[in-house]
Amino acid sequence: MNAHEIDYEIHGEEMQFVEIELDPDESVVAESGSFMMMDSGVEMNTIFGDGSGQTEGVLGKLFSAGKRLLTGESLFMTVFTNVEFGKKHVSFAAPYPGRIVAIDLSEYQGKFICQKDAFLCAAKGVSVGIEFSKKLGRGLFGGEGFIMQKLEGDGMTFVHAGGTITKKVLQAGEVLKVDTGCLVGFTKDVDYDIEFVGGIKNTIFGGEGLFFASLQGPGTVFVQSLPFSRLAGRVLALAPRTGGSTRGEGSVLGGLGGFLDGDNN
Repeated sequence: MNAHEIDYEIHGEEMQFVEIELDPDESVVAESGSFMMMDSGVEMNTIFGDGSGQTEGVLGKLFSAGKRLLTGESLFMTVFTNVEFGKKHVSFAAPYPGRIVAIDLSEYQGKFICQKDAFLCAAKGVSVGIEFSKKLGRGLFGGEGFIMQKLEGDGMTFVHAGGTITKKVLQAGEVLKVDTGCLVGFTKDVDYDIEFVGGIKNTIFGGEGLFFASLQGPGTVFVQSLPFSRLAGRVLALAPRTGGSTRGEGSVLGGLGGFLDGDNN
């Protein structure tokens, strides 16, 4: 195997974290800000990119890091290595309520495509790159733009998404239609495109957006029940718009009570 062969355990329910077990000289790479805790004997180093091009010289390092700029991520990632004898552990936490999914790339023909902010951590040797959309409609209306994240290699990688995650295995020709924000990722053979909802009433009054993702098998698709954008939208909608009291929130009058009290100007 090119990637380090790591063991792991996922803990928790709503706010999960993944604990990685490292043998001597084994490493795991992670996004900045996902680190939770580690044993003594684990060494932490900041590197350009994902570490998959570290043996290719300066150009390999720069190319690996440059790919991450296009996905809106930092130029740097963090690698954690067991530098002592015996097994050591390092843990990474989910950034918001949801589920962590372990993806063994060797079971998916060495490639998995996911939304840009889904990646959490992976065995060192996994390449974290970009996947350009070749379809105009998908790029403009797919919710992820022309660029998605591409995970390649033969090791373990871990992605995170909101709410509950379901796995759908599509047969050849089978089509699954998904809200664009609820799509977590899919395997390399899935044909992904964007379709217009259609119908005047659906478009104007449906409240579900103008487009949905159409995924055609064969392949595997992962779907989340609560995209972070939807969660943030609900929180923002319920947040008080002024610094006034929110005492009317639980009453029958609700916001109207605040208006009558003079809280809303």
